[in-house]
Amino acid sequence: MIDLSYWPTPNGHKITIFLEEAGLPYRLVPVDITKGEQFQQGFLRISPNNKMPAIVDHAPADGGPPLAVFESGEILEYLANKTGRFLPTELRARTAVMQWLFWQMAGLGPMLGQNHHFLQYAPEKIPYAIDRYVKETTRLYRVLDTQLAGRDFIADAYSIADMACYPWIVPHERQGQKLEDFPNVKRWFEALKQRPAVQRAYTLGPKVSASPMVLTEEVRRILFNQVVPAAR
Repeated sequence: MIDLSYWPTPNGHKITIFLEEAGLPYRLVPVDITKGEQFQQGFLRISPNNKMPAIVDHAPADGGPPLAVFESGEILEYLANKTGRFLPTELRARTAVMQWLFWQMAGLGPMLGQNHHFLQYAPEKIPYAIDRYVKETTRLYRVLDTQLAGRDFIADAYSIADMACYPWIVPHERQGQKLEDFPNVKRWFEALKQRPAVQRAYTLGPKVSASPMVLTEEVRRILFNQVVPAAR
């Protein structure tokens, strides 16, 4: 059994997609980031960076005690290794998947996250910041579009690289992007959107967060002015 500390963020969706695709038994443990639950000591012990998501594997491959894993990219790699699915063992194919997973973790996620912040959440509109991150988002979409030319999936076969990238493309309109400008991304996106496991994963969000986030001053303080207590 996998315990998944979860909130319906793009990074949270990555892991539910994998778990649904692989058919692994898991239990959702909602962690409401709008109430500051990510700073509670129990969560910090498994995710010291106080970010979604994190897992606890109660049946790790070494037969030892439960194993906690944080960082969504490492969780995907860990689960792929555990199940033997969605991550090739052959050197070149595995390298292709891993480099695109790292591309998402180091580029697509952080840059689109800044796009979301300055376009949607910042208390004041800063034209330089908005222009900077919308343009960088466009550049990253173009990189992905080029990679998908002539391919059904990012690294040829469906893999954790696709699962990592897809949730960050879902809010493309909020990022100032039109999928029509990226025909290969659009084709890939529509194909993943139709996968039953992806659809099941996206039904989970409303079950733990029934209403859209209201960005009150208290929620803004919790999300964007974080002072993290030390884990004990």
